[in-house]
Amino acid sequence: MPICYNWRMKNNTPLLFAAASVLAVCACFAETVEVKSPDGKNVIRLFDAPVAYEVARDGVTVVAKTPIDLKMDGASLAQGASIKDVARKTLSGCEASPYYKKDKICLDGNQADVKLSSGLGVNLVARNDGVAYRFTTPKGGLVDFEASDVTIPSAAARCWFNRTNAYGNEETVPEAASAGELKSDSSLYYLPFAYSVGGKAVAVTESDVRSYPIWNFRGVAKTDAGVKLSAKMARYPKATERVGGWGEARGLKTGGRWVRVTDREAYIAKADGARTLPWRVFVLGDSPAQFCEQDIVRALATPADPNLDFSWVKPGKVAWDWWNDWNLQGDHIDFKAGCNTKTYEYYIDFAAKKGVEYVIFDEGWSESLNIWKFHKDVDVPYLIDYANKKGVGIILWMAWAQVYGEEEKVASHFAKLGAKGFKVDFMDRGDAVCAEFLEKFAAACAKEKMLVDYHGAYRPVGMQRMYPNILNYEGIHGLEQMKWFRDVKSSGDMLGNDVRAFFLRLTAGPMDYTPGAMLNYPVDAYKGNGHSPGSIGTRCHQMAMMAAYDAPLQMLCDSPTNYEKNEECFTFMAATPVVWADTKALKCCPDKLAAVARKAKCGAWYAAALANMDAQPYTLETAFLGEGEWKAEIFRDAPESATQPMKYVHETRTVKAGDKLDLPMAPGGGFVVKFTK
Repeated sequence: MPICYNWRMKNNTPLLFAAASVLAVCACFAETVEVKSPDGKNVIRLFDAPVAYEVARDGVTVVAKTPIDLKMDGASLAQGASIKDVARKTLSGCEASPYYKKDKICLDGNQADVKLSSGLGVNLVARNDGVAYRFTTPKGGLVDFEASDVTIPSAAARCWFNRTNAYGNEETVPEAASAGELKSDSSLYYLPFAYSVGGKAVAVTESDVRSYPIWNFRGVAKTDAGVKLSAKMARYPKATERVGGWGEARGLKTGGRWVRVTDREAYIAKADGARTLPWRVFVLGDSPAQFCEQDIVRALATPADPNLDFSWVKPGKVAWDWWNDWNLQGDHIDFKAGCNTKTYEYYIDFAAKKGVEYVIFDEGWSESLNIWKFHKDVDVPYLIDYANKKGVGIILWMAWAQVYGEEEKVASHFAKLGAKGFKVDFMDRGDAVCAEFLEKFAAACAKEKMLVDYHGAYRPVGMQRMYPNILNYEGIHGLEQMKWFRDVKSSGDMLGNDVRAFFLRLTAGPMDYTPGAMLNYPVDAYKGNGHSPGSIGTRCHQMAMMAAYDAPLQMLCDSPTNYEKNEECFTFMAATPVVWADTKALKCCPDKLAAVARKAKCGAWYAAALANMDAQPYTLETAFLGEGEWKAEIFRDAPESATQPMKYVHETRTVKAGDKLDLPMAPGGGFVVKFTK
């Protein structure tokens, strides 16, 4: 098969080289290397003079030709370099993925490993769900800068994105604008960044970030090729200080809440020797709805060590305390509710009775920011033993400054105590040292058979493939925001956030949004507070999140007594799976609504949708169902849900594949349907 073309010789005489092998090497100079996906739809091209890349789908350019570069030890490795060697290979096979949105990850694709005359390597991959490239360094040294810019080929392209003012602080409300309207200011555009151009959809993200800063954009420029986003990455920390908390001590020797950077090096990362850098990923589809089906982020990440056993990992739901402020109510509560032993006994009994796998002890189980000394009101060893005897696991919250530097000690100590995992919070950084910590602590926990939920962290970057004990990440403007926002304006466009997060944040991987509020308010009349928070939008909007949002460790945010008052809804939510056999796109749009169908491992199907603050009709098409008749159990908005959002309709219907269900949504509404044979 031809693997090299457009070859140029010194006399400009074309040379055609053909080989029958799957893997071949060409020791000649080329001006273009092209890699196509197995279905022929997606293409990534690499050029030299200058070194640049381009992405297309179905012949439509979706990333215009953009120069790229890597600077190490003060020298550019791409400027002036030419393509020297190309090695091609076919990727194939499937990998079991028991803690994911699908049973298996498809690994099929085509790859070209390019060697430049400077020694810099560029790997190119094309799959049916997208394309990617990455650099490979020729030697060790300091990585000064990576110019991994992106050029959107049209100023009219519709873009959806998040911005932040700090590396790794990724909890802002998504925005939308044309590419030509993007702002070039001090804010960072963080990933995923999505846009639609030429009838095609693109989500820009990354995979396999290891000992390296995360990829952001700062600076927008209009060029002849389109609108260019300039890469920006955090420089390597030179000096840090530990900070106790809001108004608390600074410069602590150990512990604290944050490890803040006070000074940075001139470089962004170190290379101990030749190494690969993160994949620059472009999820591709004909519409943004298809983003939910992609596997490219997981497939390109480093696989798990085959010698490690992760069969012990147990996904599940979590009864959460902090959001509902340990607020147990009712005449049957004969003790003072709060962060204390009696209250946690109630949470554990509730979880055991309702089949909820875990209870979290959030901030308060230890003395302030000191995980080595239990709070006087919380008998942690007793409660862990009490829970284990009832088949309920305990997950412990801690700020990362309490773990940093003592990863193995922390994992070992609390594993011996009988805890099942950790929720680590307040990283709020996106540099190489933070990435090193995330991997190091995941490895320490894997050794002790402990789960990890990275809260206060940036979006997932594929590490769950290497460490499947990492069950969730935050990196989202989640429901916790309703603890301190008192109305629609102060919370931002919370409902638009819920919809766009499906296309943006969720494309990177699982999302710790913490849904399940039972106190639901009209879109213009939120009355919640820190002690008794609620949600904007309808009850069905909250219920739909259980299936719409991928979360192998799914927090149930409300209090046990609120769930006991809403038994019908809670029973359905608690039984909704957290890992899936398959995921299928349904018709939806980032500017209106999110919708998805997921197949449970038992064979049942779930369909769920979330609306923004506008009421809208929706017709659910059921082509994803198999043959025969199915019972559809439906939770949908009631006619009065716009003004009484806790109202809903619970009904059953009999359907066949291809039937259409009209399920109109109220402002901030939603629906969820379970299909069983």
